[in-house]
Amino acid sequence: MIAPYLCPNCKTNRSRYHLLEQSPQAVKLNPQSGEIMEQYDSSSLDPFHLPYKGTSKRVQCGSCGLIEDEQSFVKFAESHPAKLQ
Repeated sequence: MIAPYLCPNCKTNRSRYHLLEQSPQAVKLNPQSGEIMEQYDSSSLDPFHLPYKGTSKRVQCGSCGLIEDEQSFVKFAESHPAKLQ
């Protein structure tokens, strides 16, 4: 999405961000050791393993470090338009 951002936490940053691409990996872990026992792809999940439904992109503010969905930064910028000088 191409749209202006404004950090909803520090409320001043409009230009410095980290764009984080998420690539979820479905796994089954050993409950005692935390070791990966099995890896799944989206077509072979077992009945007790729900598919990932989160966003593919997250944004981190380069000033305060807040990490949120991209939509949070876009919506905050829309509700607080930049003042042109």
